[in-house]
Amino acid sequence: MNAVFAILSIQALVGAFDNFWHHELEAKLPRQVSARYELRLHAAREAIYGVLFLGLAWLRWDGAWAWVLAILLAAEVLITLADFIEEDMTRRLPPLERVLHTVLAISYGGFVAALAPVLVRWASQPTGLTWKGHGAVSLLFSVYAAGVLAWSVRNAIAVVRLSRGVRPAIAPVAAPRGPAVLVTGATGFIGSALVRDLVADGQRVIVLTRDARRAAAMFGPHVVVTETLDAIPGETPIEAVVNLAGASILGGRWSARRRAELVGSRVDVTRRVAAMMRRLDRPPLVLVNASAVGFYGVCRLEGGLDETALAQAGTFQSDLCAVWEREAMRADARVVCLRFGGVLGKGGGVYPPLALASRLGLGAVLGGGDQPTPWIHLDDAIGLIRFAIDMPMLEGPVNAVAPHCPPQAVFARTVAGSFGTKVRLRVPAWPLWRLGGEAAQLLLDGQAATPKVALAAGYRFLHRTLESATADLAGRHQVRENNTTSTVQPTSA
Repeated sequence: MNAVFAILSIQALVGAFDNFWHHELEAKLPRQVSARYELRLHAAREAIYGVLFLGLAWLRWDGAWAWVLAILLAAEVLITLADFIEEDMTRRLPPLERVLHTVLAISYGGFVAALAPVLVRWASQPTGLTWKGHGAVSLLFSVYAAGVLAWSVRNAIAVVRLSRGVRPAIAPVAAPRGPAVLVTGATGFIGSALVRDLVADGQRVIVLTRDARRAAAMFGPHVVVTETLDAIPGETPIEAVVNLAGASILGGRWSARRRAELVGSRVDVTRRVAAMMRRLDRPPLVLVNASAVGFYGVCRLEGGLDETALAQAGTFQSDLCAVWEREAMRADARVVCLRFGGVLGKGGGVYPPLALASRLGLGAVLGGGDQPTPWIHLDDAIGLIRFAIDMPMLEGPVNAVAPHCPPQAVFARTVAGSFGTKVRLRVPAWPLWRLGGEAAQLLLDGQAATPKVALAAGYRFLHRTLESATADLAGRHQVRENNTTSTVQPTSA
């Protein structure tokens, strides 16, 4: 059994890394509606591994029980084959993930080959399960089993949640009408919500994506998917372009290589979008381009920062937004640059980790806690994009933030309060600066941005206050505000 346990340990460790790195961090499968079938297969396979880890660590499977174990091994093979097919249909796997899958397949073959003679010997015995421990190895495999079974349950819960989250309105309520809206960054957190909202409204939608298979699986036949703007014919009627493409600014220090990636991923796509707009027979009327309140740098001006405030040259987040907006403004169309605060929604962005920490009672004040924390509910982020498309008088920068911009300490307490917990932790500024470098500005500095232009243009926020937004996201109330201030009374969960 030593060879069996050694190979199975390799399988466990490589599989755990693949799950964590590729499924969780890169693909974010538990947040992707299109991944619910893949997650169902993962949950079933992980449950099988949990049984194998525990069963081999503590039991001898004699007689007919050896055949039960053989059936589990065969089921794992079938599930893995189905998973390969599903992955190939729904997303483009990075090279390292393909390599790891090959390693796992080879390792599993070695595991079955090592276990086969043991199963033959067990099958020749009278039927029964016999307690047989293997000392420290059994304890180690019990840890493996606990981890993989927890992951199985987590994925099963994600399947249920994502299945409930599939809106029936993903199919258009009316036949697609009029010219199309082109959306870049459509498979991202904001982009996917926008596309579903447009499709539900009967709007023609074209999405630009690096992974056409994932986009097709995510949106179905109701959108046109392209991996290059050059594939869009010149006669294509496009009335508006929404440019949300860009590498996530979160996650790691802003090294020289990382800065180049952040700038390039925004400027290059925006430049190509502007060129495509000029190439069309009838250029789109409007370009709605994403930006961020990081445009204002780390300024905490009393009274709030409206759209007339200047960029803070020499601060990377400000320089990044400024160069992005300058590139967008070169488009031959009405251009609206939406400067987003932190977008709060269940499907991604900053809210899910904050919500998890708050549920566990791990909400924290960061640094001094007095830094302003601009935010916007996902519903209002989508609402402002649609508003910018439809309002011909709206042009230039628009702060896409809620009117209520609390200090970070109040923000943390409000999120925690929506789950009935309190904020008891405080994280000093110095370890965050040490770990994140200049990127720690995203947590420790802020911009007290105000939506002056949006309000003046007549946009009516669905969630003006953080209490309203967090109560809605926590499932306490489905609160909608129409430019009025309401008090949300929390209830017990």
